[in-house]
Amino acid sequence: MMSQDNQTSAISIKNLGLSFGKTEVLKGVNLDIKAGEFFSFLGPSGSGKSTLLRAISGFGPTPTGSIKIGGEEVIGLPAWQRNVGMVFQSYALWPHMSVRKNVAFGLEERKVPKTEIAGRVDEALDLVALKHLADRSPGQLSGGQQQRIALARTVVVKPRVLLLDEPLSNLDANLRVQMRRDILALQRSLDLTTIFVTHDQEEANTISDRMAVLDAGIIQQIGTPVALYDQPVNRFVASFLGTANIIKGKVSNGNFEAEHGFTLAVDSKDNAEKNLILRPQSLTLYPSPVENTKAYQLKGIIEYSEFLGDSVRYAVMVSGHSVLVDTSHHRGSDILQKGSAVWVSIPKDQILLLD
Repeated sequence: MMSQDNQTSAISIKNLGLSFGKTEVLKGVNLDIKAGEFFSFLGPSGSGKSTLLRAISGFGPTPTGSIKIGGEEVIGLPAWQRNVGMVFQSYALWPHMSVRKNVAFGLEERKVPKTEIAGRVDEALDLVALKHLADRSPGQLSGGQQQRIALARTVVVKPRVLLLDEPLSNLDANLRVQMRRDILALQRSLDLTTIFVTHDQEEANTISDRMAVLDAGIIQQIGTPVALYDQPVNRFVASFLGTANIIKGKVSNGNFEAEHGFTLAVDSKDNAEKNLILRPQSLTLYPSPVENTKAYQLKGIIEYSEFLGDSVRYAVMVSGHSVLVDTSHHRGSDILQKGSAVWVSIPKDQILLLD
């Protein structure tokens, strides 16, 4: 096993900034990543996540601030001196070299003795279960196999940190699911500090110990996937991590008053403008009001429905607000028609208020 010294794998970033001309791409980024952690940068296109990854790797412009890997300041060091492993979106394999030669390339560049190279290459290929394809060229491999070779070529040099820049975006949906499991299993077996960049929230949720949500070059929130989903700190995080009903209003005397709409009693003593956050799967539809002291009942009209296979998403007009409600679909169950009158049940413990 190519295990790493946990004390040398932690990453500490302080007040990191980077601009392209007059455009600020990273703005005062502060972040600490634990040794052996699988950490993700998540955000939309242009949020700065890949730029932040390249700042760590040394493959981008020199930023301001500080980046320490294992306690060593790396800003100003060339990429090859940082001892980090980078897997690119395009895999970047040498097409004229065999699989074995591709994996051995980094070791040869580092002047590792030939007697050692053969064993380390075999070990890396065993880790990705592709030793039997060692003599083939990359062009003879599937996309998933090429991705595994890119991983083997990276881990064979025993980097302090593994950096993955949207490595699954070129794969089909089913293969992406299998590859993210394989990457996580590899990371766990190596106990290797890893940063994974993606714009896909499902990928980040399923693979990450913790993640940072970025927007406009700023880290909006850091935490575990469950914590960020259940307790977003602002409207952007709530809407980016899954689907959310976000209703503007104000809290006054313990009541949330939606703009031009309904009023709900809430557990808040603030008197301020707020956003009411409701997840569609937390709501339930009934044909008539039900007695439930733990939930509010609001009358609405079905605007439209979307059949999603395992669920049906309804848009329900409630007091001038379109509210999304997700219901489980079972074989033979009916789909409510447009114009149907319904009651939306809102559990009190599922209400979240944000400034």
